[in-house]
Amino acid sequence: MRMFTYRKKICKFCENKKMQIDYKNPSMLRRFVTEQGKILPRRITGTCARHQRSLVTAIKRARNIALLPYTNDVKNA
Repeated sequence: MRMFTYRKKICKFCENKKMQIDYKNPSMLRRFVTEQGKILPRRITGTCARHQRSLVTAIKRARNIALLPYTNDVKNA
């Protein structure tokens, strides 16, 4: 039986202070959204609580002004 050790995920925004969360940067925000358009949780992305909250508001603002889609669902295109 193998024992797995999990590496603690480090917040990318705490590690790199130059990296800013901005709703006008959809290419950066797409990394935190699934293909279906759902926002990825903290336990998967590794962001801290403070940056996760600002990420969620930035994603919602980008969706509101159509920089990010709400869903990527294309059924009958």
